[in-house]
Amino acid sequence: MNAHNPNVISSEIGGNTIKGSTGCQSGDAFSSFLNRPFTALLGRDRCYCPRCLWSPDTTMDSTVKKLASGAGILLSRAVQFTEEKLGHAEKTELDAHFENLMARADMTRHWTEKIMRQTEVLLQPNPGTRMEDFVYEKLEKKVPARQCNVELLGQFMTDAGNEFGSSTPYGKTLIKCGETQKLLGSAEKEFVQASMTSFLTPLRNYVEGDYKAIAKERRLLESKRLDLDACKTRLRKARASETKASAEQELRVAQLEFDRQAEVTRLLLEGLSSTHANHLRSLHEYVDAQVTYYAQCYQYTLDLQKQIGSTPTPLPAWPLHPNAPPSGTIPLAPTPVTADGTNVGPAGRRSARVLYDYDAGDSSELSLLADEVITVYSIPGLDSDWLMGERGNQRGKVPVTYLDLVKS
Repeated sequence: MNAHNPNVISSEIGGNTIKGSTGCQSGDAFSSFLNRPFTALLGRDRCYCPRCLWSPDTTMDSTVKKLASGAGILLSRAVQFTEEKLGHAEKTELDAHFENLMARADMTRHWTEKIMRQTEVLLQPNPGTRMEDFVYEKLEKKVPARQCNVELLGQFMTDAGNEFGSSTPYGKTLIKCGETQKLLGSAEKEFVQASMTSFLTPLRNYVEGDYKAIAKERRLLESKRLDLDACKTRLRKARASETKASAEQELRVAQLEFDRQAEVTRLLLEGLSSTHANHLRSLHEYVDAQVTYYAQCYQYTLDLQKQIGSTPTPLPAWPLHPNAPPSGTIPLAPTPVTADGTNVGPAGRRSARVLYDYDAGDSSELSLLADEVITVYSIPGLDSDWLMGERGNQRGKVPVTYLDLVKS
């Protein structure tokens, strides 16, 4: 029984409330299920379950007329739609601006959904965890606290360091690294939370809220358009004057309803500009969150590097000549000779033209292309058949016989 009106019985099914009069003796889920198609078509001002439809206080003729009218509208739309597809009926076209607005709405939904899904994958790569979070969200329950992968790594490092002994160099360094990993994990959680609040939520609100409202109004507009074109068809086929007058009246009503629905839909579509502005603001906030997160990560790792006494990774040590002097002395490299017999000083930097293509044998060598110009120089301990070559940010050993030094 409805608390506000004791003369109305309410039944719920699938989240929809169907109201009927107190004469309804079937206020259950089944009668509500039967009500759904009729209330959508004919309105919610009465109950359409079988018991109420055929009750003594219901006029059978009026009920049948309402049902027949609703069925006639659906049939008319179906016939009009079919004839349009077959090319046998004309179709009212929307203006170009309206079509552009609808195309823009579809494009916005398409790319917003793609960006949203990929952002979800970025923030939570584990699909199982994403599904678990989705279920908790639908159940309106708080997601349980869990450690991220970086925090787990930090915990393992800390446990391992304690196991090896905090007084040993390796154990002490593991513990320091573990503490830093935990800080990185905490920063990651803050970044994820900020991104979900400021970036993902507005995108999801559009896809699951605003666009669905637009799509609903567009479907309703399409129904009104079919009704309008069906009235135009009936008017063209009308022969008698009375039939023609009735068809003209139906056309005026259909045109009015179509224009009203078109205006409602147009207003929603024109609201996309504000949607884009909101998404732009959210994008700025997402970038700010990224800057904060990566700045924190850089600071934490820099502090860790200082704590464990690390230095920047040096360039790879190239293999020494077999006759190189013992460690601790500075060897003097033999003077390399290029293919044309030109000597290269031990520390001079020269330009050289590559004579032939050369594929690097390993990561310490530099691949070459014929006729390109590179910078070459020698370093202590390097074999006389090789030089160090540079091309932009790339550096590696190159064979002397493949080079022709450019005279300065």
